[in-house]
Amino acid sequence: MITAPRALVASPTNPAETAATELLAAHDWAALDQAELIVALGGDGFMLQTLHAMLERHRIVPVFGMNLGTIGFLMNEWRPDGLDERLKRARPFKVTPLVMTATTVDGETQVLPAINEVSLLRETRQTAKLEVAVNDRVVLPELVCDGILVATPAGSTAYNLSAHGPILPLGSQLLALTPISPFRPRRWRGAILPERTRITLRVLDPAKRPVSAVADQREVRDVARVEIAIDHHRDLTLLFDPEHALDERITMEQFVS
Repeated sequence: MITAPRALVASPTNPAETAATELLAAHDWAALDQAELIVALGGDGFMLQTLHAMLERHRIVPVFGMNLGTIGFLMNEWRPDGLDERLKRARPFKVTPLVMTATTVDGETQVLPAINEVSLLRETRQTAKLEVAVNDRVVLPELVCDGILVATPAGSTAYNLSAHGPILPLGSQLLALTPISPFRPRRWRGAILPERTRITLRVLDPAKRPVSAVADQREVRDVARVEIAIDHHRDLTLLFDPEHALDERITMEQFVS
């Protein structure tokens, strides 16, 4: 892996900023718009912010993260020494984002990317009532629930796992469609779908039972209809130490008690 020109970004926390000061003094760095690689210091949330920022700039380069946050599932271990060699040996992993097209009850449309998941959530104490369609075919005329989410393999160990959804191996080319506290049909626990699937979620009673749609961390309130599909035009690349591979970490999460 070519290590230059590269840019350094850091979460606005004391540990990350202290680490950034150390790396800035030890290596040469380029501006973001000139970099062919980004080193990101922080946690998983900051990694998602970094990836989303690249999508917004329409300039996508590989990212090597080092964990200075809480969990660091998407990050490598923080070690300031031997960075050049680590970048040369790093293994690339492709992460394909989703694209969410959300239409509100007022007819406004927002198109947002999601790297982990797109989730629909009830806004009030009233349960949500949703119609679920797959490739324009209605598969659930009425799902009564707290919400529903569509997760990528990279995001399947996040909110999806907390909602009792399946863990998807990286590279499986699958999506998880997972209900959140389903009431009816009571026994439906979700579906695993090919990544090329187009999923349409329609809110059946948006006035009485308002629903918001969230693409990772960005929310659209009072939605009437949400369309979700994979976005192969903007594949992302994460870099990992050979001994700290993301695909193995996702696989081993299935054996965590």
